[in-house]
Amino acid sequence: MHQMPNHPTFVGYDLGPSKPGKSGRMSLEQRATEGLESPIGRKVVLGAAVLAAVSATAGATVTYAGMMGPYFWIAIGGALGTTGRYWLSGVVARLMGETFPWGTLLINVTGSLVIGLFATLTGPDGRIFVGSTARQFVMIGLCGGYTTFSSFSLQTLSLMNDGEWFQAGANIVASVVLCLVAVWVGHALAVAINMARLV
Repeated sequence: MHQMPNHPTFVGYDLGPSKPGKSGRMSLEQRATEGLESPIGRKVVLGAAVLAAVSATAGATVTYAGMMGPYFWIAIGGALGTTGRYWLSGVVARLMGETFPWGTLLINVTGSLVIGLFATLTGPDGRIFVGSTARQFVMIGLCGGYTTFSSFSLQTLSLMNDGEWFQAGANIVASVVLCLVAVWVGHALAVAINMARLV
């Protein structure tokens, strides 16, 4: 007579004896532990851990990039503005001489004109809509790097030290007054553009 095995079988395959617990049968905890300790189980756990780490790193990278984006564009705008200021001041110095800081005066006046025009044109009531990053790029980066109050102050002090009091005073008055006029002109132009009807 054929003797049946004393442990379970499945489709002709002997499943082998279970590791008994207190009740003589393998508990769910024991089965789970045995599965995790197997080579396949360890690979599954390792893969899940790697996937979780990659997901967390990717999320942190996206968040960091979103936070650093404005700083990047402000830095680019500042580099462009500074380069433009260096070039224009050199051109003006060659054409008009260096006895009076014409280059710095022209740079600050034109920069004031640009920031007044752009700020009003892209403001809440402006004709042109741009994102906050674009406004920061132009107004903080480009205009901030292009205009220079420090050069104006140093050049005025140099005129005073040389006894050129009239030129120093003229530089102060012209810089303040013309920059204010320029920013007002830029603002007024932008208001006129905003109010004009599209043809």
